[in-house]
Amino acid sequence: MLRTEMGAPVPGGPLTRGGATETFELTVKNPTGKAVHYKPWMLLDQTGPSRLQKDDVVFKVDAVDAPATKSSVGQQGGGWQGLFYPATAAGKESGAGFDIPANGRMTWKVTLGLGANYPTNDGDFTFKATSWNNSVAPGGADSHRFKVDPEVKAGELKTWFKQVGSGMDDQEQRAYLNLNYQATGEGTFDTALATTLSLSHPGEQKADFRLQALIDGRWQDLRGEYDRYELPRIAKGFGAAAGVRTLPLRVSLGKDTGLAKKTVITMEAEVRHAEGDTHPFRNSSVTFPLAPIVETVPPSGTPSGTPSGSPSPTPSTTSSTSPVVQQAVATSTGNADLTTTAAVGGSLAHTGADSATGLYAGLAAALVALGAAAAWLGRRRRTAA
Repeated sequence: MLRTEMGAPVPGGPLTRGGATETFELTVKNPTGKAVHYKPWMLLDQTGPSRLQKDDVVFKVDAVDAPATKSSVGQQGGGWQGLFYPATAAGKESGAGFDIPANGRMTWKVTLGLGANYPTNDGDFTFKATSWNNSVAPGGADSHRFKVDPEVKAGELKTWFKQVGSGMDDQEQRAYLNLNYQATGEGTFDTALATTLSLSHPGEQKADFRLQALIDGRWQDLRGEYDRYELPRIAKGFGAAAGVRTLPLRVSLGKDTGLAKKTVITMEAEVRHAEGDTHPFRNSSVTFPLAPIVETVPPSGTPSGTPSGSPSPTPSTTSSTSPVVQQAVATSTGNADLTTTAAVGGSLAHTGADSATGLYAGLAAALVALGAAAAWLGRRRRTAA
């Protein structure tokens, strides 16, 4: 297996944005008794939160004791990578490499510097010489630490969710959450930041998520495909001085949801640069319960469309199916007024005495009195005789 060695950088000072470059020799040794194929891979690991664009770092490789060489920069997986390959393989660098002879070596001169747009919130970096075909022995990859001037106190981008409430709102069960952003350290992001938010749940049922964000003081629908949504961007220049940026969110299940009961939902946010290297570099997630729309069902026995406890507008002579409370109240005329109170679901019932009943009762009393007088007169006449 191979080993890499990096010589001391010349002139050896710190790197400045858009300033002078450093050079060093890279030697690849093969201590084995057979040739080993070497596919160079130079990895840069910077301090600070910003991803590096291709032109943020100056990179060039020239052969010293090796076949003619060309170089390029890649960004696989969101990281900055320096590649070099035989000049005869131009355009085929992905599969090209060098055969390091048995017990032999090859040497190259590497030039390294900072582009003018090296992020202001990134600082020093480590540069490592290895291979992407795993031909370098474990522990055999050399590296060097490069200083950046002016010195930057590197920080990070923090993102987190906070659930702030849940419950019924406009006949929907909603969950309310805040997505928070905070930058630490010195410098700022030199590009806008974009966020992709995704929603998922266990199972295969369609969820029919309804996602809204509080933008400019009002709730606005967020459109997405396959339960992935683009959130409003954070303008370039975001840094520690901006404090915590909060985006209120609310989510519910639409009428077409296949979820029939309360389900645990996972919400995840992936943050990336809006331009250049757009591979996500920060993510956060949260889980919370969410229930489908609740439909209001009338209580059993309550007529549809009639509010509970409301009497029929027109009194009915038909007996109510519900109990009726009746109270008789004496009046100065000697007649009886009837106060009727209907129970829930019942109708007003009309019962008891009225003016006609009183009339018939008076006539009957008069007839009784006349009969008694006639009987008294008859007895008197018989006595006199």
